[in-house]
Order: sequence, then structure tokens, then C-alpha cells
Amino acid sequence: MIARPAQSGFSLVELSIVLVILGLLTGGILGGQALIRAAELRSFTLDAQKHASSTQAFRDKYLAFPGDMPNATAFWGVAAGNGRDVACRDFKSTGPATCNGDGDGRVESASPINEALRYWQHLASASLLEGQYTGTWNASSLSETSPRMKLRNKHWGVYSWVIAAGNTTTFAGDYGNAISTHEYDVLTPEEAWSVDTKIDDGKPNQGKFWVGKGDATYPCTTLFGQPTDLGAEYNLANTNVVCYPHFLYVF
Repeated sequence: MIARPAQSGFSLVELSIVLVILGLLTGGILGGQALIRAAELRSFTLDAQKHASSTQAFRDKYLAFPGDMPNATAFWGVAAGNGRDVACRDFKSTGPATCNGDGDGRVESASPINEALRYWQHLASASLLEGQYTGTWNASSLSETSPRMKLRNKHWGVYSWVIAAGNTTTFAGDYGNAISTHEYDVLTPEEAWSVDTKIDDGKPNQGKFWVGKGDATYPCTTLFGQPTDLGAEYNLANTNVVCYPHFLYVF
């Protein structure tokens, strides 16, 4: 009789152990990702609050809002032109030389200069913000324009809006000087709801934390497309990154 070579393989017990180990590794990775995302969301909220506090400190010292400051060039020099014209608006500063705002209490993005962009430069020049910012728009390198946030490598912005009637993408309201973002796709509806619930009222169009409505394909909120949407809630069934956040701090 010819002896057959012994066949080796995994037993059911060994396979079970391997599957358990794989399950633990997968669970650990997913759990780690969840912890990282939670930390990023906390950082997102804390950074917005820090920018609002820095703005208050700036106002206490210079009696004006950064960006809107009407005599900024007296402290840091004139970037270009007369300090309050299109020539100044379009000048990319490599130092503290800057432009003046109109001093109306709103950090606006309208002509003749873009106060919302000079906002970050003024804060940095006052040593209330780390980094150096040009005061101009650079879509290919937004880190020259404003601070980068830790969440999804997006960038901070500041806007002053009044939306009288509301529209299909934005809720009606006076947004004041809102700490916001340059990019629209920053949070998922669940993430926005989580931030809103922790620091405000959990409503997408009330209180001090608001969001944009997203778009028709992937709305951030329910009742998308109606001008007022007073009863809108977060569209928690949507897992896409479509929410555009605003921290409506009073400053």
C-alpha cells in the first residue's frame, strides 16, 4: 500500500480565532476613526469660539472689527493705492501692510475692498492669530487667505449676510458677523446636528449655529427648496458631506 502524504490545514478552532482577531482589528480601526472624527469636531467648534474671542479682543484694543477697521493702515501701513480702493483690495500683502475697512460694524465681502479677507490679516497683524495672511483671495492656495481647520482640511471664513426672504439654498435671517468657512462641503448632516445640539438648540435655522440647506440632490436639511423652511430639521438620512456651517456669534 502506498502511503498518502499527510494533508495540513486550519482547523475550525484556528479559523475561528483568525476571524475573531480580524473582527477585533476592524472594530479597532473603525472605533479609532470615530474617535478621530469626534476630536476633529470638537476642534472645529473650539476654533470658531477662539476666533470669536480673538475678534472681541481686537475690538477692545482697536475699537473696531478686524477687516472693518477704518484706520488699519495707520497701524500697519498701506498695502497699495489709497488704502481703501480696488488697487488696495487686489494687492497681495507679504507683510502687515493692509487696507482700511469702512467702519460700519459689518465685516463685508463687497467692494471696494473685501473686508472678510483682510479680517484674517488684521487679526494676525495684531498678534491675535498665528500665521501670515495676504488679505486677498487665492483659490488655489486658500491657506494664504485664511487659517486651515483640522476638519477635512477646509478653511475658515467670515461673512456678514442679511437674507431677507430666504431662498432655496439659504435660510432667511440676519447672519451678522458670522464665523464660517470658505468651502460649502464641510459637515455631514449628522455632524452638523451633533455640533448644533452640543452648543446650541439642534435646529439648522435657529440660534447661534446655522447651516446652509445643501443642494437639491443631497440636502443638508429637510423641507429643502422652500423660501422659509421654518420647520426644517437636519436631514440625518443623508450621509454626504453637504452642510455649510455658520457660527452666528454676536461680535
